[in-house]
Amino acid sequence: MSEYAGSKDRGRQVALVFSTQAIGLIVGPLLALALLGGGAGAPLTWRLLLGVGAIPAAAAVWLRRKLPEPDRFKAVAAKPGAGRLAQDRAAAQPEAGLRAFLANRRLLVLLTGTAGCWFLLDYAYYGNTISTPRIISLITPHASQTTTIAIQLAIFAVAAVPGYILAIARMDRIGHRKLQLIGFVLMGLCFAVIGLMPGMTTTVAPFLLVYGVSYFFTEFGPNVTTFVLPGELFPTRFRATGHGISAGIGKLGAFIGVFLFPVLQDSLGLRGTLLLTAGVSVLGALLTLILPEPAGRSLEDISGDDSVTAAAEQVTRGAGEPAAA
Repeated sequence: MSEYAGSKDRGRQVALVFSTQAIGLIVGPLLALALLGGGAGAPLTWRLLLGVGAIPAAAAVWLRRKLPEPDRFKAVAAKPGAGRLAQDRAAAQPEAGLRAFLANRRLLVLLTGTAGCWFLLDYAYYGNTISTPRIISLITPHASQTTTIAIQLAIFAVAAVPGYILAIARMDRIGHRKLQLIGFVLMGLCFAVIGLMPGMTTTVAPFLLVYGVSYFFTEFGPNVTTFVLPGELFPTRFRATGHGISAGIGKLGAFIGVFLFPVLQDSLGLRGTLLLTAGVSVLGALLTLILPEPAGRSLEDISGDDSVTAAAEQVTRGAGEPAAA
C-alpha cells in the first residue's frame, strides 16, 4: 500500500490496512462471550476461537496471490524498454537479503530502529494484551470469566478503537515518527503511574482508567506506526525485506512478552512488571529518535537512493506524486 499511496496521505492509507486489527480486537471477545453464553464451555470455546482464526489467515494468503507487484518494484527491477541491458543490471544487483542490511550502515541503522521499536512495542503490547484477563483477575479476584472478558472488551472498545481512528485521521499531519515518539512516552508514563502510585493496582476504577489511556496511546502511537514506518523508510529493492525482518523481530518481542509477563508478575508483582514495561516504552521512544521523519515526503526522497529515484521517476509522475529532485 505504501508504494501505491501518495506522499500526502500515505500514512493514512497504510494505517487503514493495519487498523483491521481493531476489528479482531472487538470480534474476538464478542465471539467468546457468545460461545460462553451459549453454554459451549471454556475448553471448547478457546478451541473454536483458535480454529476461527485460521479463516482470515487463509483469506489473506489467497488474496495476496491476486495482488500484482507494485510499479515501483518493477521499475527498479528492470526499466521498461531497456531490453537485455536492464536484465543484466537486475541480475548484477546484490540480493536484498539480511547480508545487504548488515553490509550497509544506513540500512542497518534503519533496520535497528524499525525492528527494535517493533520488538519493544510488541513486548509491551502483547504481554499486556494477552495477560489482560490475568491482570483484571488480580484487580477483581472474584470476577467471573465472562465478566473479565466483558471488561477486556470494554477497554478495547472505549480506548483502543478510538486510538486507531485518531491515528488514521491525524498521523500525516502530526508526523509518523513524531506520533510514535509521543505514543511510547505516554505509554511509559501510564505504566509508571500504575506502578508508582499506591493503591492503583487494588482499586478497579483508577486502574482501568489509566490502563485504558495506555491502550489509547498504544494505538494512537507505536502499534500503528511500527507497521507504517518500515514500509516507507527503506529503498524499493529492500522495502519488503526490511519490513519483513522488522515484523519478524517484532513478533519475537511479542513471543517473549506473552511468556515472560506471567513469570514477571509472579516474581515482581503487577506493579513491578508494569514499571519494567514503562522502561521498555522509554527505550522505544529513545530508539525512535534514530529514525527520519517520512511524513509528507516521497518514497524516493526518503530512501535517498539516486538509482531508485531515476528508476522510479516515471512511476511517481504517473501516480500524481512529484518526482524527487
